Amino acid sequence: MFAGFVVRRGDQIVGYVDRCPHAGWPLAFIDGRYLTRDGAHILCAGHGALFELDGACVAGPCHGQSLELWPIEVRDGEVFTA
Repeated sequence: MFAGFVVRRGDQIVGYVDRCPHAGWPLAFIDGRYLTRDGAHILCAGHGALFELDGACVAGPCHGQSLELWPIEVRDGEVFTA
């Protein structure tokens, strides 16, 4: 089974595979929240790693690694998997 999520910052939309590069588990818990409260970072709820919205890990055990991109395409304002 595949799980992914989409992050939007202004007009930029990026898709990621929902998997921590350090531990391999999904980033969000059951509630499906992927961002920190201020919306500045993607959070791994399992161990608190922080990722920039471009996918780069900036804090935690996966520092220097990145989230895996999930190819998406935006057509007429709708998001599709590519």
